[in-house]
Amino acid sequence: MASGVGSPVTARADDLTQAERSVGKPDAKATVIEFFSLTCSHCAAFAAETMPSIKSKLIETGKVRWIFHDYPLDQIALLAAQIARYLPVDRYEPFVDALLSTQDRWAFARDVNHTEELWKTAGLAGMSRATFDKAVADDVLKAWILKQQQADQEKWKIDSTPSFVVNGTKYSGEMSFDAFRKLIPDV
Repeated sequence: MASGVGSPVTARADDLTQAERSVGKPDAKATVIEFFSLTCSHCAAFAAETMPSIKSKLIETGKVRWIFHDYPLDQIALLAAQIARYLPVDRYEPFVDALLSTQDRWAFARDVNHTEELWKTAGLAGMSRATFDKAVADDVLKAWILKQQQADQEKWKIDSTPSFVVNGTKYSGEMSFDAFRKLIPDV
């Protein structure tokens, strides 16, 4: 992790499933770490309502580097995080957005097979069934995600999702763009 603000859990160099997931310029003046769960409705609302403005006004302009940290609140979110990490690094963020915007289909729908619903989305994202099955069965990745989550909890005292660390200071909760913008130092 180049900037040192990421998780203290070290990924294997040959395993891109454990590589950092981020968007924005590595040398941006502000770094934000987002701790999110793919089954968190507040995370989904933040992604839909606030993140588009953050992307266009802060990330794409080079002011902010955004680092994603999986913080699964349940087994379904953990499974979804494993699957997301099996996509190429550059397709992680769009896939996470798709999962957050379709929680009602795969996470909260009654009497559905969550794994098969996740497969539908992963298949649409270009993942093969063999890769999907490998992601679902990857106990090493599952343990790594949980270890990273524990390290993040110990370091940042994460108590809700979404939570954010902006240049080393933690903030919690879904917020508007205007509220979020106030957390970013003038850059």
